[in-house]
Amino acid sequence: MSVNPDYKSSKQIMSNSNTASNSVLSINAPSNNTPSISYPNNSIDWLTRLIGFDTVSRHSNLALISEVESYCKDLGLTVALTFNETQDKANLFVTVPAGKDADITSGGLVLSGHTDVVPVDGQDWSSDPFEAIIRGDKLYGRGSCDMKGFIACALNLLPKAVELSNNGQLRRPLHLALSFDEEVGCLGAPLILADLKARGITPDYCIVGEPTLMTMVVAHKGIAVYRCRVHGKSAHSSLTHQGVNAISYASRLVGYVDSLADEFTSREDNDELFDVPYSTLSVGTIHGGSATNIVPNLCEFTFDYRNLPHMTQDDILAPIQAKIAELNAQMQARAPETGIELLQEESVPAMTDSSNDELQQLIAALTQDQKRHKVAYATEGGQFTNAGIPTIICGPGSIEQAHKADEFVALSEIKRCDEFLQKLLNSCMV
Repeated sequence: MSVNPDYKSSKQIMSNSNTASNSVLSINAPSNNTPSISYPNNSIDWLTRLIGFDTVSRHSNLALISEVESYCKDLGLTVALTFNETQDKANLFVTVPAGKDADITSGGLVLSGHTDVVPVDGQDWSSDPFEAIIRGDKLYGRGSCDMKGFIACALNLLPKAVELSNNGQLRRPLHLALSFDEEVGCLGAPLILADLKARGITPDYCIVGEPTLMTMVVAHKGIAVYRCRVHGKSAHSSLTHQGVNAISYASRLVGYVDSLADEFTSREDNDELFDVPYSTLSVGTIHGGSATNIVPNLCEFTFDYRNLPHMTQDDILAPIQAKIAELNAQMQARAPETGIELLQEESVPAMTDSSNDELQQLIAALTQDQKRHKVAYATEGGQFTNAGIPTIICGPGSIEQAHKADEFVALSEIKRCDEFLQKLLNSCMV
């Protein structure tokens, strides 16, 4: 590792706010006299260490972030942390500066990954999910492909980038962004982007390292999750005329949502480059009623909408709200206190390929693969795109292994990612 001897130990609050979620810490490296901790020197060892941190979204990620923060400080880099409101989760953003005097921090390329992983509850694992194990040509562990494999490769690249920076050989900066709570609504990345805007840092491009088998994904769908509450009126089931059946009215709205979903499959503006070429609507949960002989006064259901980039939430909200108004009128004619609520619980924007041609050309040249892919799942890429940062998705492992028991990444995928990132770094040299 190359350590900059000019850094002094310091801590500085960069911005203050009444909410902890906007607090940012900039922490410089300790002096060169401070003994260095032993860190991995290859991506497999980094991945092994990262898997050892249980960063399921319901838990804190601070132990992992502290490890990476110390590593970056040891390299002589300045680290910025942004926290959630309860201060038990943090994002990390670090820049390897460019230029002859290593003083250029804006522009450049972001390598982005999320530190949280999905739960292992109820899954039948063959080994401890938070202890990496290699069997044959695969490395197993929670987060191995989604997406600590990419983070491991990015961390392994940092010392090489720092050496180039110290020698004045980087023509554009390299950034690393690690977020929290991607798996539960992409909650962390917006704080990173707000902090970058406040500090005047505008990256040229971003690569989100979600598992794509190292192929280039240039666009993905957005996602919005809604909860619908149907408030009826209870009555004895022998006196149905005295009640308003919440389940019955919920079923009418569910049927309408399904009919909209069917209409989307045959729209003329569908995009055949997507693995699912149309926007989708899907009802996921439904709960209602307390006994067979009681007209139910409450029924709740949830549904999600995964939209093609050119479509918006208004494409479903307008017709669904019109249907709700129609049903409300019917219900309230029988009991004025009844009605239907529609609540949005989650929203992640689609990632569009409309402004990333130059980035696509660069990635195609580095991978020697001209194919462009579009996918149905959502990532933080849409948030970077919405912030004006052209973004693509490219990372080791297969999305088919994500979220499953015995999640794994092929060792060959980690090697391919290492080689890809090295080529990417070379493209940033003077």
